[in-house]
Amino acid sequence: MLFNSGIFWLFFSVFFAAWWLVRNRLQARNALILFASYVFYGWWDVRFLGLIIFSTLLDYGVGLRLANTDQPRARKAWVACSIVGNLSVLGFFKYWNFFQESAAHILSDLGLQAHPFTLHIILPIGISFYTFQTMSYTLDVYRREMQATRDFIGFAAYVAFFPQLVAGPIERARNLLPQFQSLRVVHAKDIASGLDLIIWGLFKKVVIADQLAPFVDTVYANQSNGIPLYALATLAFGFQIYGDFSGYSDIARGLARLLGFTLVVNFNRPYTAHSLREFWRRWHISLSTWLRDYLYIPLGGNLKGPGHTLRNLWITMLLGGLWHGAGWPFIVWGAWQALGLTLEHVRPTTPTKRTHPAGRWWTLCWIFAGWHIFRMPSLTYLQTGWTALPAWTWGYVIPALALIGLLLLLENLASPHAPDGEAPGYERPWGPLLSGILLYGVFVCHTGESAPFIYFQF
Repeated sequence: MLFNSGIFWLFFSVFFAAWWLVRNRLQARNALILFASYVFYGWWDVRFLGLIIFSTLLDYGVGLRLANTDQPRARKAWVACSIVGNLSVLGFFKYWNFFQESAAHILSDLGLQAHPFTLHIILPIGISFYTFQTMSYTLDVYRREMQATRDFIGFAAYVAFFPQLVAGPIERARNLLPQFQSLRVVHAKDIASGLDLIIWGLFKKVVIADQLAPFVDTVYANQSNGIPLYALATLAFGFQIYGDFSGYSDIARGLARLLGFTLVVNFNRPYTAHSLREFWRRWHISLSTWLRDYLYIPLGGNLKGPGHTLRNLWITMLLGGLWHGAGWPFIVWGAWQALGLTLEHVRPTTPTKRTHPAGRWWTLCWIFAGWHIFRMPSLTYLQTGWTALPAWTWGYVIPALALIGLLLLLENLASPHAPDGEAPGYERPWGPLLSGILLYGVFVCHTGESAPFIYFQF
């Protein structure tokens, strides 16, 4: 079920009516959320429910074992079970064929014959998201940053919570799990702001991202288009993926807010950043902070000198690129981000220059060059040459630029006093009117076919 489909809103309407009846009974509410989440995920492919159940049982059990032992070696062994178990499932389903084929190509280049043992594996939707989410629980319990829970239904509902199950944000257990352990009070303000977020997210997905997609797909389907055309398509793709992914996050946060839950802000106007470091504090925040807290800092962070800092930075960004997909463009994209951060580290931005326009242009140029790598079907697309723009492209370019300008305008309408991540009309007197206009745009632009969200494939 897609958020931009009629069947989902029918599903949510039925669920919301049932949830309202049991909202004051904690165990019944959590059981209903768990059942609805399994129905939601099983709608894609019921066979993959076993993977979520496996991760749930594994980390719930490991959490209990960590709570019952104080021996350092035993605790390390149990948390290793969680890490190895979760990453083994993720690695098999997402990376098995990629590593087999890559090894075969390398051996072939060395003159050795290889026969890769590839499998017909279907990538389970959302596996990268809920795997990291469940691992955060055992890692936090191991670090003694939270207590292990004995409420299995509440824990399973936390793992499978359907608003953010398949494309985030990646919630930390210490933020979301306690919300399943107490009754949530929903106020009229929560409902109003939740609906605003849902409408804003649908607008970014249906009106912005889905309308930019034909231009981007047409250009990237033809390797001979040339760099000028790719530059325009990459500009469009940068806003397509932003509208698509941040739109999903906004809808997820809005749905959760209707139920009294609070999800973390995953995007905070990333294209206003004046450095790459600031960009990664604004883009896919839940993944960036996860990699920082569970990978970069445990490796040593920036505490052991410049050499170790750069090593840790490159490891983190390369694995962050690989997290996005099993393909060399994603790894090269991660290396591109690491290179840019390295340049900033070697020549840091001074406070007086932090808001200088040159810093913003440097950041945008680097980020959008990276989007070209990210969007490429293969690395051969880096070898395109310069060609003139075909006449037909202007029918795409002008509307695409207009959509990009509209998105930036609406984002800048957000109240300067509003919390980060709120819809443009948050607590403005004309907010309901704006939401009505945005919703009308969604209905006008929706073609009847619901386009999948880009990050479903990751």
